[in-house]
Amino acid sequence: SLKLDQAGIDYALCGGLAIAIYAKPRATLDIDMMILPDFLSKTKIVLQKIGYTMSSAPMKFNQGAVIIHRLSKADKKSGEYFIVDLLLATPETRQAWETRLTVDWKGHPLKVVSPQGLILLKSMRKAGQDLDDIEYLRSLEHED
Repeated sequence: SLKLDQAGIDYALCGGLAIAIYAKPRATLDIDMMILPDFLSKTKIVLQKIGYTMSSAPMKFNQGAVIIHRLSKADKKSGEYFIVDLLLATPETRQAWETRLTVDWKGHPLKVVSPQGLILLKSMRKAGQDLDDIEYLRSLEHED
C-alpha cells in the first residue's frame, strides 16, 4: 500500500485480506484491490516494479459489472505464485468504492472496502466462500 500511496493511486483492499481486516483471518496468497479505471495503467506500472510482471486478459463477470485485471509473480525460492487482482470500480460496483474506509494496520494507514461494500461485491459472485463471508459481514452490522 505504501508504494501505491507514494504514486498517488487511490485503492481499497477487497476480498480475503479485507475480510481479515475485519477480524476473520483467512489463509490467502492473493491480493484483491479495487481501483478507479483511470488508475489502471499507473497501478500496473507500480506493481510491475515490485515483480508482478505476468498479466492475463481482463476477466468480466455479470455482463461487465465486474472487471478484473490479474497480475502475478512467481517466488523463485518457493515456486509459489502471488496474485494481485485489480477490480475496477464500475457503475455497478461504485457504491463499494464510495464506502471504503481507512484503517490503521500495524501503524500504517490502509484503505479497505467497508463491510457493506464487501457484501455488495460478494453478492455479485456468490461462490461458496463468498456466501460464508456475506453471512459473517452481515453479523458485523448487527454488533454494537
